[in-house]
Amino acid sequence: MIDPRKAERLLNSPVHFDIDQALKRGWELFKAQPLILIMYFLLIMVVSVGPAFYLEDFSTIISLLIGPPLTAGFYLLANKISRGEQVEFKDCFDGFKFWLPVVGVNIITGIITVLGVIALIIPGIYLGVAYTFAMPFVLFAGTDFWTSMELSRKLITKIWWRFFAFLILIFLINMVGILCLGVGFLVSGPFSYMAIYAAFEELTGDLLVEDDAGPTITHESEA
Repeated sequence: MIDPRKAERLLNSPVHFDIDQALKRGWELFKAQPLILIMYFLLIMVVSVGPAFYLEDFSTIISLLIGPPLTAGFYLLANKISRGEQVEFKDCFDGFKFWLPVVGVNIITGIITVLGVIALIIPGIYLGVAYTFAMPFVLFAGTDFWTSMELSRKLITKIWWRFFAFLILIFLINMVGILCLGVGFLVSGPFSYMAIYAAFEELTGDLLVEDDAGPTITHESEA
């Protein structure tokens, strides 16, 4: 759980974000379990695309209810890999243990971001980037959706332009992966989640303390 004093200290202190380090760390996490991550990404693609063909009327609902816990699975896998724990394919679905909070934060951030886009576009872009860590905070800090959103927004706002560049770079990497006959996307897709988790791990520092009741952040230096 979050130590309020550490949260205040982090949000009131200068924050340094090393894009190169986040990408390198993300690649290390991917290389640790490439087969599981690629297989899981393939499964998500099938789940995401399939309903659009066979259940067109319900595809959006299915995406809203199933997509978030599947995404959460990547972050939980990244955390286990980072902590040096053994990873099995069944661990990919641990995101469903957090179904309600991750679905809730995904819907709320989505609505607010869309409203921001409708307003003047720029607010929507700002919020879309700033809420990137909302789900990781829900998973690893155990905070409610609004607290998670605000922690993410306040933290990323301190290095917003640099983090925006980081996300653009990840987008370009995925575009290259797609252009490589789509095969490269099987690597760039899961790598993207690992890189975002690595950025979260880097920026939160010691904000998250050990808690046996749920997943926590542990850096290699602490292992």
